[in-house]
Amino acid sequence: MSGELASAQSLRGRDLLSAADLRPDEVRRVFATAAALKAEFVVARRHADPPLVRRTLAMLFERPSLRTRVTFEAGMLQLGGGAIQLTSGNVGWGERESVADVARNLQGFVDAIVIRTGHHQIAVELAAAADIPVINALTLHEHPCQALADVFTLGETFGRLDGLVVAFVGDGNNVFHSLALVAAGQGAVVRLAHPPGYAPDAAIVERATALAAAAGGALEIGHDPRAAVDGADVIYTDAWTSMGQEAEADERRTAFAAFQVNEGLCAVAGQGVRVMHCLPAHRGEEITSEVMDGPRSLIFQQSENRLHVQKGLLVELLGDPAG
Repeated sequence: MSGELASAQSLRGRDLLSAADLRPDEVRRVFATAAALKAEFVVARRHADPPLVRRTLAMLFERPSLRTRVTFEAGMLQLGGGAIQLTSGNVGWGERESVADVARNLQGFVDAIVIRTGHHQIAVELAAAADIPVINALTLHEHPCQALADVFTLGETFGRLDGLVVAFVGDGNNVFHSLALVAAGQGAVVRLAHPPGYAPDAAIVERATALAAAAGGALEIGHDPRAAVDGADVIYTDAWTSMGQEAEADERRTAFAAFQVNEGLCAVAGQGVRVMHCLPAHRGEEITSEVMDGPRSLIFQQSENRLHVQKGLLVELLGDPAG
């Protein structure tokens, strides 16, 4: 283990509510664990000595999920433990019983909680009341597990993160928030092009700017997608209308019409540009199938890496710190 990783504070028992909850060196620690787990798994499709035997994860999912549910559930099984999915209909947090009471019950049953919900405050309240780790698997404010997988994928692809230019085209949303925090902390240049009225949270911008300054990166925000992707190594996009925003769909299609990631926009960036999307994608809206299925796409690589990075995170939060 490198000196930096050896000296990094143990993550055991910690919460992950925001991507900013992990220092840049702690992000690299998670990445190192994820890389080791991935290297073993892709060869044998199993781990010879699963590190989380008999550990249990509760997954509180208020929002639909494909990648998040499967990667956490399969990840726990592959690590030797188990996972239990509970929907808001099963639990009824805030209605059938308080969020705090849900937390106090679950901490007696399981080793950690994953929550996927709308209001970020629900995740904050759950973590405040629980004595076990709480992991944000998506709120309307952040999506830290997605960002960790994305930045891990960038490191795999380019062999570096410092100085890498990542252009996010679209909404200054939860995915952008977490991506900016993680990538800026690793020295990347993070750009955002968004329509007026769809800016990111000011507090996130302030924090990501500080992380970028400390790591030698930068945060650049504007309204012109062509300017943002000019010279970029990566173009990232997300759905124009996220869960909970369905009533705004028509308005958003109009506002984001000039922000589609297509062959024309990729040509501005240059021949070597790669493309990312957190999925699910609305093909023909924010991204064309030609780009999504073409040679520039890292989309399904980043999806697969949700499994490996979340396994690395779980091992760091729940595993034996001496192991």
